Amino acid sequence: MKIEEEIRQKPFKDVYTKAMVNLLYTHSYLVSRQSRLFKPYGLSPEQYNVLRILRGKHPDPTTVSSIQDRMLNKMSNASRLVEKLKQKGMVERKECAEDRRQVDITITDKGLETLSRLENEVKLFNKDSIQLSEEEAIQLNGLLDKLRG
Repeated sequence: MKIEEEIRQKPFKDVYTKAMVNLLYTHSYLVSRQSRLFKPYGLSPEQYNVLRILRGKHPDPTTVSSIQDRMLNKMSNASRLVEKLKQKGMVERKECAEDRRQVDITITDKGLETLSRLENEVKLFNKDSIQLSEEEAIQLNGLLDKLRG
């Protein structure tokens, strides 16, 4: 369905405004669908992102600031997300031996198991959500990379 139909909008004044609205609307649509996917696991999309970052560093620890730098949503509060994941037993926080002001964050076995259980669901979700051929997805990725400059 075209964006004009989705938001009940008359034709846009220019293609750049339409592209911007289309990107923002599509982002919201995808995050909403992702939220429904992760809800049975007690996760938000942002918490899932933190777990993936930590899995990428595993078994080495990382810091909250390093997690924040790698987050997809830069407006997310990594400290708060880590604390919620700690309460769920999915991450551990330990004082850094070299720098006592720093806290090391690691993913737990429970966090790794949760990601493992989600892996196939996420893969199918991504393919179903994108609804493009592999060639089109490659083209979309190239265009989005170009857009960010």
